[in-house]
Amino acid sequence: MEPSERVQWLITNTSLSLLGQEALGAIAQAMQLEHLQANRRLVLEDTPPPAIYFLKSGQLESYRTSLTGPAEATNLLPGAVVYLREILLDLPAEQTVITLTDCEVWTLSRESAQAILQEYPEINQVFSRQLAAELDAVSAQLAYEQERQIALRPYLVPKVRRGIIGASRYAVRLRQAIRKASGDRQPVLIFGEPGLGKDNAAALIHFGSSDRRQPLIQINCDTVQDSGIGVFGRSGGKRGLLDWIGSGTVIFNNIQELPSPLQDRLLHLLETGTYTPIQRDTDPPADTQRCEARIILTSERMLSDIQQCQAIALIKVPPLRVRKADIEDHVGYYISLMCRDRGLPKPTVDPKAIRSLQGYDFPGNIAELESMVSRALIQASGESVLTEEIFWSESTKTRRFRLNLLNAYPTLRNILRSPWWPDRINYGFTLTAFAVVVGLLFWGPQTRDQNIALNLFWAWWWPLVLIIFPFLGRIWCAVCPFMIYGEITQKLSLWLFPRTLWPWPRRQAERWGGWFLFALFALILLWEELWNLPNVAYLSAWLLLLITAGAMICSALFERRFWCRYLC
Repeated sequence: MEPSERVQWLITNTSLSLLGQEALGAIAQAMQLEHLQANRRLVLEDTPPPAIYFLKSGQLESYRTSLTGPAEATNLLPGAVVYLREILLDLPAEQTVITLTDCEVWTLSRESAQAILQEYPEINQVFSRQLAAELDAVSAQLAYEQERQIALRPYLVPKVRRGIIGASRYAVRLRQAIRKASGDRQPVLIFGEPGLGKDNAAALIHFGSSDRRQPLIQINCDTVQDSGIGVFGRSGGKRGLLDWIGSGTVIFNNIQELPSPLQDRLLHLLETGTYTPIQRDTDPPADTQRCEARIILTSERMLSDIQQCQAIALIKVPPLRVRKADIEDHVGYYISLMCRDRGLPKPTVDPKAIRSLQGYDFPGNIAELESMVSRALIQASGESVLTEEIFWSESTKTRRFRLNLLNAYPTLRNILRSPWWPDRINYGFTLTAFAVVVGLLFWGPQTRDQNIALNLFWAWWWPLVLIIFPFLGRIWCAVCPFMIYGEITQKLSLWLFPRTLWPWPRRQAERWGGWFLFALFALILLWEELWNLPNVAYLSAWLLLLITAGAMICSALFERRFWCRYLC
């Protein structure tokens, strides 16, 4: 490349375009082209750079090591001028620079650069003006950042308190939902009962995302002013938190407590990504502003307006009473954490105490369990084993089950933990027994007094389910033949046609599932009354097959047990 072409390249591609033609010509005449391989270090930080480097092609990376955290690296693209400031001011290199790819680099040696500086003083003048402009910009940015930190400091969430503890299917699904939400910037509503740490789940989403270095703030909605100026700002005046946060994340905690006048504004923000600062009569007209922040909401109940918003993702945090298998993991985690903080030896927990905790419903959920563990450690006074009596006070005992069948009958516990429950029973007995019952209904005697299967279906099975329910809950669901055939259908269809099953359409199912159940019940009732369904065997067989078909179709389309959850 001729010197004139180098001058044109410097003007077009670098920050030296303000220099005169003579100075640029002198620099172009002294530059030497070098070819560098990838992963080669040009200069180490805190050492004198031997030259000024002009990147012609390829990619460089500059970074400075840190003793307190990871190094922040910056990629440098063609046109970058490296170590110009250090050469001009005779300073050591502030950053290490390496080649990420094979590069072509123009080099201007230190000796040549110093000789050109003496011959052309205008270079120092131009550089001084650039430094002054950069200093002004940095000062303005620093003043803005200081003001921003003051505004955000009362709301900042510095870190996550804990992860999702436990290995139950509920904990696994919650972790999967949080991981999925961390992969994009879509608004999220996290809802569930009090004491579940929904704000902690929101923090997990933020710190697991690519925006983890951006600030995270939490706004408790019961403290927001009715005017909303603190959140949305004021036209021509005070900035709001949505402006200060930039591209960070905002958690609106307990959104059901947000003042009614502001709920419509928030819904508009979720749907459009824009908002309008609060405007008073004397204020100038307010311009619509785009919100760059990620919005996460938490609520103790589902809100109809937000539920209908298609722009928001939903995450339901299951209550602790349905995650009994995770209680032992929670207890162990809190004991380890508290003993480490207090400098105490870690005690063990009596298995009977764990079973006792698993028999309690925990209306206060995780917060209540954490408080109970803390109180137990204080009452233990250094004991090596935490027994049941340490966990339960007299006032709390009255709220527990009087009889725990698993403690009273250890054999029952062993059966429920064995391979027989429920898989071997389901696929070894129930699967075949259900087929035999349907066969007897189709081809056996058609009246109840002569058909044992028809009599079993209407006279024994339904009343037995109703009687057992208050004592053993939904134990029938564990051995239900409808979903046994549904699970077989799901496994066979995935084996024959490998694919990804659809996720549950939760929003539509929660909205229309109840109506579907009502319609199905009404049709069965009409069938009973008009065609004497309970006393005709083959009609009862068709009823069983229709319910089974629904379970099989839903299992072939959707993941897990969609039919059981919403339509059974």
